[in-house]
Amino acid sequence: MNETVDQLLTGPPVGASESELVDWITRLEEVKCVAEAVQAQAAVRLEDAVRTRQAEAGIPARKLGEGVASQVALARRVSPVKGASFLGLAKVLVAEMPHTYALMKTGLFSQWQASILARETACLSVEDRRVIDYQLCALSEDGQAPKVVAMGPRQLENAAKKLAITLDQESVVARASNADRDRRVSVRPAPDTMTWLGALLPVKDGVAVYAALDQAAKAAQAAGDERTRGQVMADTLVARVTGRAGTEGMKPRIEVKIVMTADTLTNNADQPAMIEGYGPVPATWAREALNDAEVFVRRLFTDHAGQLVAMESRSRKAPDGLAEFITTRDGGTCRTNGCDAPIRNVDHVERHADGGTTSAENLQGLCERCNQAKEALGWQARPGPDGSIITITPTGHTYTSPPPEAWQPDPPPLSRAEFTLRDVLLDHDLAA
Repeated sequence: MNETVDQLLTGPPVGASESELVDWITRLEEVKCVAEAVQAQAAVRLEDAVRTRQAEAGIPARKLGEGVASQVALARRVSPVKGASFLGLAKVLVAEMPHTYALMKTGLFSQWQASILARETACLSVEDRRVIDYQLCALSEDGQAPKVVAMGPRQLENAAKKLAITLDQESVVARASNADRDRRVSVRPAPDTMTWLGALLPVKDGVAVYAALDQAAKAAQAAGDERTRGQVMADTLVARVTGRAGTEGMKPRIEVKIVMTADTLTNNADQPAMIEGYGPVPATWAREALNDAEVFVRRLFTDHAGQLVAMESRSRKAPDGLAEFITTRDGGTCRTNGCDAPIRNVDHVERHADGGTTSAENLQGLCERCNQAKEALGWQARPGPDGSIITITPTGHTYTSPPPEAWQPDPPPLSRAEFTLRDVLLDHDLAA
């Protein structure tokens, strides 16, 4: 295939054979790899330009480069964490892993494959990292691609680990011994009012937890329990962590902030409710959850349209009540485009020093990273009249964060008869 990139992006021609379609997919994958490499190069050059501009403006050395990762994230429509991760990978590829980067530029290696190599060599010196880069990713003397281009992620990871241990075993062991500092538990929404609960643990602890749950499942099934293995493991985890084991008949005491209209709470409406930290849930499910547990309920005042009522303060720092209002209004999630991190700071959109008020209209919930980024040189923001937030980066690019969803009923869907009648009337109007 000799098609240009523009020709490839128009899609394969109608009637293309199976072989041609496979070739098309292969070429598009190569284009993606090249695009990722060029994007990494652009990110590195952007940081260089920003650091130069900031240094000329007298910014302290320790703050040079602030805000670059957030600009990259906005441009790529991803979270600031992913933007920072991509920028870090880009700098490593361009400066320390030339052969890996070259494979990407030729379309043979993806950003994900490159990130695996960068991750597994992160504890090594630059010299040792370059050795692995050469041994795994350098082309042969006759220009043949290395074996890594055909490896799966696990194979690639193991190959890099083996070389890393061979070159500097002490550094690998030291990184492993320090890894337990990163142990943590996380929760994220899943479909159908479910959640994914995850834990990053030292291997011995993680394996022990799983083995204990597996043993409980085997014992339950041996005793004739009709639940599936997965169900028993999940129920056992909840029971042991919350201490609810052996408390049949007792309702669990939980504290959850559920935002719903009064009509929804009293069964007069089925408008979705909102659980802070999760998202929208069906009204029926929310009512059942309230009836099934001892729940701490916090009242939130709304206007006739179901929107939370604004509040204002004369102090620079938002009072606790106003801060909680903002956090609830913004759904507990950072307002920056593409960022889904939890809110850690309630901050002024228009800076207080520039005359911005401490009011609901001029406050937003941000994660720590986004709050720090907007303080970098050249960043501006202002509230929009509809509740949106307009952010302008140092390059002049504008990003608009839409207003939080108003909690008011949607128009009821049309019945089949009404839908048919509407189409008849529309056809009549068009004909006229």
